[in-house]
Amino acid sequence: MGGNNVAVLRPSGRRALLASALLAAALPTVAAAEEAPALAIGYLALKLPRQLPSTLIEPPPQDEGLQGARLGLKDNATTGRFTGQRFTLEEHRTEAAEEVMPALRDMLGKGIRLIVADLPADMLLQAAAEPQAVLLNVGAPDDALRNEACRRNLFHVLPSRAMLTDALAQYLAVKRWRNLFLAAGPGPGDRLYAEAMRRAAKKFGLRIVADKPWTHDPGAQRTDTGHMSIAAEAARFTQGAPGYDILVVADETDDWGESLAWRTTDPRPVAGTQGLVPTIWSPVHEQWGATQLQRRFRAQAGRVMTPLDQAAWLALRAIGEAAVRSQSTEPEKVIAYLRSPAFEVAGFKGAKLSFRDWDNQLRQPILLAGPRSLVSVSPQPGFQHRTSELDTLGADRPETQCHAS
Repeated sequence: MGGNNVAVLRPSGRRALLASALLAAALPTVAAAEEAPALAIGYLALKLPRQLPSTLIEPPPQDEGLQGARLGLKDNATTGRFTGQRFTLEEHRTEAAEEVMPALRDMLGKGIRLIVADLPADMLLQAAAEPQAVLLNVGAPDDALRNEACRRNLFHVLPSRAMLTDALAQYLAVKRWRNLFLAAGPGPGDRLYAEAMRRAAKKFGLRIVADKPWTHDPGAQRTDTGHMSIAAEAARFTQGAPGYDILVVADETDDWGESLAWRTTDPRPVAGTQGLVPTIWSPVHEQWGATQLQRRFRAQAGRVMTPLDQAAWLALRAIGEAAVRSQSTEPEKVIAYLRSPAFEVAGFKGAKLSFRDWDNQLRQPILLAGPRSLVSVSPQPGFQHRTSELDTLGADRPETQCHAS
């Protein structure tokens, strides 16, 4: 009895055949990616020695920022295998300021134009004077860099101080905690943060009823009776203050801000650089898929992802996304797409992120994080904007003093 022999595939067999076909179809793309010219990205950081932090529970990581960039490179490579693109990262970290510009020029000499920069404001401006360099700032929150000192070839992934303090002020306005006690430290960053908080308070209808400098020596807390000394100083510092709803601290170097929580004369919450903190990222953030990024980072680095790590990761992802969307690894085309109105990148914060065309600042939600939980995310509901609610944070187009973009 004759007939055709027909092979009947079971469901598992069909799945295996489909997987093989998909793999075979992908192989030429993967091979093409391995042979394609790479988009070379630079990572340039000046890591000045830090003073001893207020607590040794979480010492500053030695590889902070760099680990975020490396994870961003991995994520770009994953996408690149399917788009026929490759990415490389040239790293240079130094503790010597005099090495920064030679390292930058060395990168430029190798054709590396896109450079993720963890540099202080003055060094960023020196670097931006090199016309071939396109810098993505991940370390300097200075508002001046987004205003009168802006540069066309300087993009800002890290939020400005104005964005951070606006985010906090919006939340305080929503909570109707309108009367603020502002405490500012002696450092230059502390003073700039306090200035930004004063502007934010005025912008969102809050009142600073007390504004005092904190001058107590933070080292006193390490003596045998340190807790008593700090408690007495905090009580004196806050005693007799006009009625206030919340104490806002400006302590960017994390010297003394923690000293005020639980020690004020009146029972009041603490916010600002300590307490309830407005930030680009926090280890407590788990929404919008952030948990998988937190886990992948911990698996790679053996520690939590810091704000600087996330900014560096996001800078690499912005470059990678621009390369994918422009279908090019040529620096000129990638740079042009970063400036394009069509550019956007995901940042695990519930919104697509894009660069403002007036100051090159990445518009993004700001987390409001406590030590163990995410409290809120700004912009807060009810703060409207004609184009994007994200532009209620920081310098909007009518307010900008930037005329370089």
